[in-house]
Amino acid sequence: MPRVKGGPSARRRHKKVLKATKGQRGTKHALFRRANEALMKSRWYAYRDRRNRKRDFRRLWIARINAASRENGLSYSRFIHGLKLAGIEIDRKMLAEMAVNDNVAFARLAEMARNAMAE
Repeated sequence: MPRVKGGPSARRRHKKVLKATKGQRGTKHALFRRANEALMKSRWYAYRDRRNRKRDFRRLWIARINAASRENGLSYSRFIHGLKLAGIEIDRKMLAEMAVNDNVAFARLAEMARNAMAE
């Protein structure tokens, strides 16, 4: 069987990789092998960090809720526990938004959580 070289398809693939790594430092934007390594690594970082971003935002929301609930005399865990007992189902993203932008409504929620724990 005769040997088949890459030809036009290899050139297209190389150009696509080099275009994607434009702006990288050193030889990562100029040499195909280094560019391909950099591209694979950057895609793995992007995949990993799409998941990490969800963790980071949850940590931020919890920190904001904790700060606001302590201003209302409750710790974070007791506040969340009180909300569950009161049957209030609001996710942490919305609670954090309320903690930052609507202190009055958040204080009402804290009061409802406190009352639910007292019962």
